[in-house]
Amino acid sequence: MLAVDMSMWMILPVSLPVFTITGIWVIYAMALYNQHVCPVHNWLYNESCEEQLPSQIEPELCCTLDNIPLISKCGTLPPESCFFSLICSTGAFMVMLITLLHYAHVIERHQNSVLNIASLSTGWICAAGLTMVGNFQVDFAKVLHYIGAGVAFPSSMLFACFQAALTYRLAKTQEEYWVGHIRAGMALLALITLVLSGVFFCQESFVLQHTSAIFEWVYCMIIMLFYGTFAFEFGGISADTLIALSRGGGLSSFSLSGHKPEISGGSSHLQAENLSVL
Repeated sequence: MLAVDMSMWMILPVSLPVFTITGIWVIYAMALYNQHVCPVHNWLYNESCEEQLPSQIEPELCCTLDNIPLISKCGTLPPESCFFSLICSTGAFMVMLITLLHYAHVIERHQNSVLNIASLSTGWICAAGLTMVGNFQVDFAKVLHYIGAGVAFPSSMLFACFQAALTYRLAKTQEEYWVGHIRAGMALLALITLVLSGVFFCQESFVLQHTSAIFEWVYCMIIMLFYGTFAFEFGGISADTLIALSRGGGLSSFSLSGHKPEISGGSSHLQAENLSVL
């Protein structure tokens, strides 16, 4: 019964991409319906328009750079901004939980390592940046929003790279190597889209800035799907994983080599360790 209960943890990494990807597309649909952004298929932009976008009547819309369908732009104005904050805050919490449980799972099954600690750190930093992005809209708190984005995007990219490397390092079976191949491919694709999105975003061309928005959408979906691959490991989470998490790994489980360190000492040592944890 306990094993069945613990296998339910697989739902957590799967639910993150389902929740976030569905959520941001719903926000885009709301922003499009309220004419707060121009559609993704629109490639024609103007320096200025006689009327603001919400006041215009379809089918021909006059769009400016303020109406490019960046994810942040879609969640700038109410009511979309309310849902955008909710999705980003909830997603950030799920990211923290997933990275923490995966950190403990690695300690339980293998050993702690620099890659494992770096993955946990970058995952939590990404969650902090995502929270800032969702709660400080770009049109009303631009500096804080860009700080959050400047934290969330690079840290999420580093997290994907660290996790891909960690998967290869710990892989023992053919199935685990295939998971490593998938994560490495996703990390490479995410890196390409992130670089192109950043380069195009800084250009003055309307077409390139619109392309930047498309690459931003692709990047975010790749990263969310990357988290979904943790369902493979989360099927093996047990009560021992939670015990390893409560002990925090410690120096005794930290190793730069590929072997677990031996833990010596009798019951008095374990009692002292438990007291220190409490």
